[in-house]
Amino acid sequence: MIETGIENLRDPFMLRENDTYYIYGTGVDSGDWENTVWMCYKNDSGKLDCNWEIVGKTVYIRPENAEKNLWAPEVHKYKGFYYMFATYYSSLTKHRGCSILKADNPEGPFVEITDGHITPANWDAIDGTFYLDEDGQPWMIFVHEWTCTDDGIGRMAAVKLSDDLTHFISNPIELFRADSPSWATGRVTDGCFMYRTKDKQLLMIWSNSCRDGYCVGIARSKDGKVDGEWMQDEELLFSKQTTGIHDGGHGMIFTDTNGQMYLLIHSPNKQTEEHGEKTVLVSVCEENGTLFCRNLK
Repeated sequence: MIETGIENLRDPFMLRENDTYYIYGTGVDSGDWENTVWMCYKNDSGKLDCNWEIVGKTVYIRPENAEKNLWAPEVHKYKGFYYMFATYYSSLTKHRGCSILKADNPEGPFVEITDGHITPANWDAIDGTFYLDEDGQPWMIFVHEWTCTDDGIGRMAAVKLSDDLTHFISNPIELFRADSPSWATGRVTDGCFMYRTKDKQLLMIWSNSCRDGYCVGIARSKDGKVDGEWMQDEELLFSKQTTGIHDGGHGMIFTDTNGQMYLLIHSPNKQTEEHGEKTVLVSVCEENGTLFCRNLK
């Protein structure tokens, strides 16, 4: 496991641009979840465990109605531009929702291109991620939060995006519930990220709680389509059992300049006197149509 040295950053997301790495995430100061900010760190040293420099708040122009809860920024390159999928609580709708911002380069400034939240105005929705399917159709996969579902159980949802990523061109569909897996002990759907295997299976890694705390599971589409039927793998991708040290979650997969795949997460989920929240990397490999973390105990 590699510790980046970046502390108090949750929901991390890595973008590799040539030989430069960028990590975006939720900047949390002293556990204050109301007044969080979107953060960006840059590293062109070739090393993942040190030399991260803050790009900081200048990376974006704060949306007009972004009152608080600035969470989970992800940056994806698409058609020559850089798009930030991010969450905030709107002073207009009084809900958390997902928005999309755009910039010419990874350091911004990212400017909102959607008309406020792109997700339904009467939903609490968070953790939007981008997926381009094999037909070239862009999608947003996102969390329909447990805080506004009829039974208090979170859902994972998906919707088709316009080609310019400014609006939905379909209605959101439900993919699965937080209580779908046998290992789940919580009601939260969190931190979705899409991954297609070498044999063309479509996987989603996502987080909930298990008996050992915060963790990362794997869901897979039966027919390889976003809008297909989703199943839950019994084996977790990451939990406290992976390292024997801390739990962790809200993960994504990226490949470094040497071709090594990593799971990027924040860990532990709850800060203690001995351990603050850190952004860490765990080696990952793909075998037989699924993903494995190397057991580091």
